[in-house]
Amino acid sequence: MAYEPPVTDYDEIVENGTCAFCGCNCDDLDFLVKDGHVVGVRHACRLGASKVMEDMDQRLMVPMIRDENGELQEVDWDTALDKAAELIAGAVRPIFYGWSETSIETMKHGIRLGELVGAVLDNQATICHGPSLQAVQNVGYPIATLGEVKNRADMIIYSGSNPMNSHPRHLARYSTFPRGWFRKRGRFDRTLVTMDPKYSDTAKMSDIWVGFEQNGDYGFYNAIRAAVKGKEIDQDYVSGIPKEDIMELAEAMKNVQFGALFFGLGLTHTLSKQRNIDMAIEMLADLNEHAKWVLTPMRGHFNVNGFNIFMAYECGFPYGVDYCRGYQRYMNGETNTIDLLTRKECDVFMVIAADPGAHYPGGAVKHLAEIPVIQVDIHWGPSTEIADVVLPGSFIGVECAGTSYRMDGVPIYMKKAVDKPETCRDDEWIIRELYERVQKIKAEEAAAASK
Repeated sequence: MAYEPPVTDYDEIVENGTCAFCGCNCDDLDFLVKDGHVVGVRHACRLGASKVMEDMDQRLMVPMIRDENGELQEVDWDTALDKAAELIAGAVRPIFYGWSETSIETMKHGIRLGELVGAVLDNQATICHGPSLQAVQNVGYPIATLGEVKNRADMIIYSGSNPMNSHPRHLARYSTFPRGWFRKRGRFDRTLVTMDPKYSDTAKMSDIWVGFEQNGDYGFYNAIRAAVKGKEIDQDYVSGIPKEDIMELAEAMKNVQFGALFFGLGLTHTLSKQRNIDMAIEMLADLNEHAKWVLTPMRGHFNVNGFNIFMAYECGFPYGVDYCRGYQRYMNGETNTIDLLTRKECDVFMVIAADPGAHYPGGAVKHLAEIPVIQVDIHWGPSTEIADVVLPGSFIGVECAGTSYRMDGVPIYMKKAVDKPETCRDDEWIIRELYERVQKIKAEEAAAASK
């Protein structure tokens, strides 16, 4: 890795900023600002720093509408908002998707708009940690804050996750290396375990690596449960792991003072899906008869957990919430975005702070190319190529303030550091404007129908 000299040419330091990259939501950053732009970030990992500092790369700067020739043309804000409101008001089966990289304040107006037009509100959990949320609904949620883990945990387990690459400061700030109230020596007071078929960068620095077979999660956790309960394991190998090693690990897990299990998409997306998480939670329930154990999913986007918490609080369901009947409904396989798109039910699609054009399967993207798409985002991407209306937003935690929820459910206020470009608008303002304009269209239609 090439040496990069520290940034010394800046006008001011904005302290205690919050990173808008992953679910760690690190809130100890210093933004180095020069001429109204962030030119350096202290304390952040390379992923978070690059997202903030390279914000202007591929930046959407002006509202646009696709013309008759298929080209996006710059328009004024009123024209773009009126066009978007017209599409939403006339939709029969609209979907509002994304939300994981915007603020809770924006979601508040989004749910009002969704209720008004009978839309489906969904976020990235539908293609990532949805199985985790289903499992939590099934068997509970033995969670703790990352602060508790830092101060108390003497065994850390990562299952189906490689935080050294995906959440680089998780080990350094919250779980493994920091000195805590009861872990004065930091790393030396903790045992780090990685459970993953792949010998990842996290596994390389772990005290114990459990490399079970692909799709062997469910059987392996079952075997741990049996060992914790004192049952005999009949097979010599379970998911490729000798039963003696399983018994030894189970005994170690029983004898900790405070254990924390963090799991990622490697656990949620193998064959057993949410049943893997069911089994992991039930395993912790068994371990809690002997020690204290907690569990936390390694959430990706900085506010993906916030959308799920907000929606669960507001309407009782975490994602894939359908208002088409005038009240909220939730049914996996029926009210999820990809299912609706592949069945070609959706007739207007609004994407905010997400890029389904880059991540959705071909059949879903093909349907998106056939219907009106409204994009609210800060960067140009594959979704821009199929968007009919583009509304440039602002960068939460850098250009505007807002609330997000960390992976452990702790709310974090993200302060503003610099001004947004003059031609861009805050996400909250955009969604509120759309709500007011759609409401006006609906009122005019009702008045005309009553005559």
